[in-house]
Amino acid sequence: MKRINRPEWMDDPAATEADFEAALKDLEFLGRITFGARPTLAWLDALVKRTGATHLSVLDLGAGGGEMLRAVSAWGRRRGITLDLTGLDRSPWAETYARAAGTEGNWLTCDLFDVPAEQKYDVILCSLFTHHLSDDEMVRFLRWLPQHATLGWLISDVHRHWLPWIVLWAGTRLLRLAPMVIHDSTISISRSFVREDLEGLIEHAGISAELHWSFPFRWIVQGAPAAPTGR
Repeated sequence: MKRINRPEWMDDPAATEADFEAALKDLEFLGRITFGARPTLAWLDALVKRTGATHLSVLDLGAGGGEMLRAVSAWGRRRGITLDLTGLDRSPWAETYARAAGTEGNWLTCDLFDVPAEQKYDVILCSLFTHHLSDDEMVRFLRWLPQHATLGWLISDVHRHWLPWIVLWAGTRLLRLAPMVIHDSTISISRSFVREDLEGLIEHAGISAELHWSFPFRWIVQGAPAAPTGR
């Protein structure tokens, strides 16, 4: 499949609060049945083991309805890790839904590139977000991540392939999910990356990052903070 750049309804500033809320509810359901939080929590386990951290500030980009933040919050309680959580999403409806769902922490309603250069977080996460970016934006984002994460960062996003495209096309209709989810699900697959894309973008960005596959049909890109300059 060739990568396309068709717009998703969720990215439309004219999307209504009711449509956005219905979509977030169904996306949370899809996240649960596809184990969406699992690679992120496994990575956090490894990071804590490697660093010995007992306190983490965490930024979740494209946080949507706060599903990942709630999963990370529960993970922190199980592990005895103190967390300062922040969600970031451009949609004006995201925080409303996230708060109603019990999401803890701070919230930013803005573009990620509006985050001040001096603002740092121990950990930066983004799940099912990068397919919304153009190639040029992705390169800029890959350079942005190690400048803002002091311990590490993680990208988790779907693999562009005909099989998940067909599964989502059929599944979202059979389950009678929200119209926004039905429309956007297959477009998300078509806008996503394959290994060769990600390898080329990482090389173009000039950063050090690890890339690996995660079941089902996900790519994980993980990296460390930028090396300090000077002595």
